[in-house]
Amino acid sequence: MAKKYNEVTPEILEQFKAIVPGKVYAGEEINSDYFHDEMPIYGKGAPEVVIEATTTEDIAAIVKVCYENSLPVIPRGAGTGLTGAAVAVDGGVMIDMSKMNKILGYDLENFVVRVEPGVLLNDLAEDAQKQGLLYPPDPGEKFATLGGNVSTNAGGMRAVKYGCTRDYVRAMTVVLPTGEIVKLGATVSKTSTGYSLLNLMIGSEGTLGIITELTLKLIPAPKETISLIIPYENLEDCIATVPKFFMNHFQPQALEFMEKEIVLASERYLGKSVFPKQVEGVDIGAYLLVTFDGDNMEQLEELTEQAAEVVLDAGAVDVLVADTPAKKKDAWAARSSFLEAIEAETKLLDECDVVVPVNQIAKYLTYVKGASEKYDFEVKSFGHAGDGNLHIYTCANDMDEETFKKQVSEFMADIYRKAAELGGLISGEHGIGFGKKDYLAEFAGPVNMRLMRGIKETFDPKMILNPGKICYDPKEEA
Repeated sequence: MAKKYNEVTPEILEQFKAIVPGKVYAGEEINSDYFHDEMPIYGKGAPEVVIEATTTEDIAAIVKVCYENSLPVIPRGAGTGLTGAAVAVDGGVMIDMSKMNKILGYDLENFVVRVEPGVLLNDLAEDAQKQGLLYPPDPGEKFATLGGNVSTNAGGMRAVKYGCTRDYVRAMTVVLPTGEIVKLGATVSKTSTGYSLLNLMIGSEGTLGIITELTLKLIPAPKETISLIIPYENLEDCIATVPKFFMNHFQPQALEFMEKEIVLASERYLGKSVFPKQVEGVDIGAYLLVTFDGDNMEQLEELTEQAAEVVLDAGAVDVLVADTPAKKKDAWAARSSFLEAIEAETKLLDECDVVVPVNQIAKYLTYVKGASEKYDFEVKSFGHAGDGNLHIYTCANDMDEETFKKQVSEFMADIYRKAAELGGLISGEHGIGFGKKDYLAEFAGPVNMRLMRGIKETFDPKMILNPGKICYDPKEEA
């Protein structure tokens, strides 16, 4: 079969070095961390060249060379993705965006901030707080880059009240696969100005363009927050309570569910016990972790009392209030470390982040538990109960990798089909990348895949930008 892409020659390497002297690495100079993301089960891929870029113009020049020579180009941020989206599965040139990490300035009258794509979520959150502002998107991985968040439309724990990353992107500068530079969007809150190219770029996982600057919406930071740890005897009662928060107009900032096993793993990882394991002789099997925000503590305390009445009537065993900074920090530190805790205790790991209607969560998780019983791996689950985005991990320590992959593939296909049957989608926030594209093809169907492929071809006529991801696999055409 013919090879679709060319290789980086010594002459091309010299062109890159002329564009960004001292920031071009090839062969054994490349750190192996670039070969994979946080979910290495999807395989590894070594780029031929890694380039640390720091300006839009440099990236445009690099991409133009790649376009002229039919070289794959892979943009990469912090490498914290979970679907293999930032892995060089076809070799080529990887552009490391992590050094483009400046907060360029605030427009306090329009409540926006301009940032480079390598700024870490945590750094913007802390800096905005100093201005009395909040950047609402709150994915669990605080040290991911904002460019990566936008590329996957990351959601996170505050999405139930404030929405996902997409809702906070006002404008961006993008380098197209041809090397052209375009500006999309504007510092305005509404538009009916043609097709939304801005929204096409958001969630495109680096397959349509390389984001080099972002204008992000901010909101005034709430003055107070309060969190509740709500233990239940079983997961079914826990999940069944979730719709009652909305029926009673409580508007939680975050509403998370977790099973006992994942909480125990997290506490082992952190070396600190936070969640009750038994209450008045009742063994606890699951928890809700809820945060409310508002302008004053009196308002929040009243809301907390109302919520406590509702959840206790609905089967909660107790309601524990985390109303001090230390208590809130400990509770949310435990929640934020779930993935790290699983990774620390697991040799073989895969995951999915399906999203289903909130009233279908209990039915779906019951199905998942039943489906997993015929396999040799263990299933651990947690997620965003408030918006139906569920994180389901398959974990094994005593299986060989080939058997694990085969069993997980069958299991994932099964539970993705069930999610679709219940009105859900196969990813709520992690994206498709390399690892989930076969499931997307089955879920979306041939017409939708044709439309996505057509969009890809329009933006990227030579199909060089992050190939092998979402809807395009060069190996099928080689």
